[in-house]
Amino acid sequence: MDEEYQELGGKGLIAQYMIKNVPPTCDPLNSENQLIICTTIFAGTKLTTAHRLSIGGKSPLTGGIKESNAGGYAAALLAEQGIKLIVVKEIPTDDRLWLLHIDPQGNASLKDASMYEGINNYELVEKLHESFGNKLATISIGSAGERLYKCASVQVSEFGSGHPSRAAARGGLGALMGSKRLKAVVIEKPLEPFKVPYADEAKFNEACLKINKLIAEGTKNDPFHNVGTISTIEVTGVNGILPVDNFSGKLFPDYTEVGANKFMSNLATRGGSNKRACQPGCIVRCSNVYNDKNGNYLTSGFEYETVALFGPNCHISDLDAIAKMDRICDDLGVDTMDIACAVALCMETDKIKWGDSDAALGLLKEMVEGTEFGNVLGNGCEAVGKRLGCQRIPVVKHQAIAGYDPRNTKGTGITYSTSPMGADHTAGLTMGRAFDDSGRAAQAYVSNKLQVAMSFADSMMCIFAFAHTIPGLPLFGEMMAGLYGGEPVLSRITGMGVKTLLTERAFNKMAGMTLKDDRLPDFFYNERSSATGSKFDIDDYELEVLFDF
Repeated sequence: MDEEYQELGGKGLIAQYMIKNVPPTCDPLNSENQLIICTTIFAGTKLTTAHRLSIGGKSPLTGGIKESNAGGYAAALLAEQGIKLIVVKEIPTDDRLWLLHIDPQGNASLKDASMYEGINNYELVEKLHESFGNKLATISIGSAGERLYKCASVQVSEFGSGHPSRAAARGGLGALMGSKRLKAVVIEKPLEPFKVPYADEAKFNEACLKINKLIAEGTKNDPFHNVGTISTIEVTGVNGILPVDNFSGKLFPDYTEVGANKFMSNLATRGGSNKRACQPGCIVRCSNVYNDKNGNYLTSGFEYETVALFGPNCHISDLDAIAKMDRICDDLGVDTMDIACAVALCMETDKIKWGDSDAALGLLKEMVEGTEFGNVLGNGCEAVGKRLGCQRIPVVKHQAIAGYDPRNTKGTGITYSTSPMGADHTAGLTMGRAFDDSGRAAQAYVSNKLQVAMSFADSMMCIFAFAHTIPGLPLFGEMMAGLYGGEPVLSRITGMGVKTLLTERAFNKMAGMTLKDDRLPDFFYNERSSATGSKFDIDDYELEVLFDF
């Protein structure tokens, strides 16, 4: 690693690498763009959830900088191999597919992957296990990435099961991987694990143990640990935050049919499970395996966003149908959020009926088959909205917004608007009370602080675990000193959050984005939520000065 990148990882590393090595004005699918795969600051250490995998590059969907991260097993094995950063440059001279193989001795080689062309992720991973054995992790694209769909995801295999169900989903980075003609990365478990070169291992371990204990204590009553992220339905379903019928602002009376109790009941009667770790050593263990009515595996990593957007936002209350949609999206390799919002637009424009899960599955089948409209659907919510002449298209920077109505959680609306990533709840989700026009107080302040916090959290660990570390934040400064040397000050972490955001915004400005791109669609300003009477009333000035630190 170049010295300037030594103390970086994840989101922070991608921002600093891209601003120096990727031309902001480049075509996202041409040779000047680069596909970046990296681990976190603390990868290879004992910090729980430190093995998130970040994927980066100029987004084929937003046209700006993009970092999308995922759990799974790949980052842990990269750390065991002593690898922090993989960069894929240029485009092959011919049209063959390639596979990057990292063997147990640590040798990296490109192998012909022509035999895998057109194969989707689940079958692909099975074939890779047949070829390379079971002691491995995979990073892969399905046929959506090969077709350069703007909503194509990069799928990462889960720890334990090997299912390709952890998605670096947002921004079309699967299309960037497809443009490089890279079908998969196979990382085998090394014969001799890399030993992290600590500046002071005892100092690091002392602080790390305290952080891990905080997280372990916090997860005891954490619904994400005890149920999964689907437990959020019970919070958002009663107050107008849950999106319903293409963000109409209505309440969805049947939200419990896709909520925690139904989910847990189905797990109990079908042999599914929750409290699963998607990466080694995770304490939060929010992942799951969801089986069908016959007890057969259907999907895993079944999350709130997918349920909310394929469910109530499409007026669908059939949890099994939503799980089938999740499986199709993971297998093909597309972002469930953007695709679900696109399906809702098909319902709003009467292409199919509200709540018709069979018709929705039919649209996804078109996407798998690559029909004319299926190809439009693979390019996401905005592409579908424009094709169908829809007036209410819920996107920011061309990316569909996530499973929270911004009129009723206004800080999240500010984050959607101003995040360099496009509409991204993980950039700074606020769930503060904002159910009327007076609920706007301090929301910009909260969004600002959370966007900084999430920027450094996404550089070092899972944000679900990070949420329990707040009482011990100074310990991260001690861990930095124990790992890299220097002073044990928290500003080494928090400063990285500020620098990352400003760097991302600078990249987007050079790419051609303006303040007009930092806005929600007009209908959130003009239409009141019928559930609460609220509208998004944050004025332009508050958005424009949000990052004047």
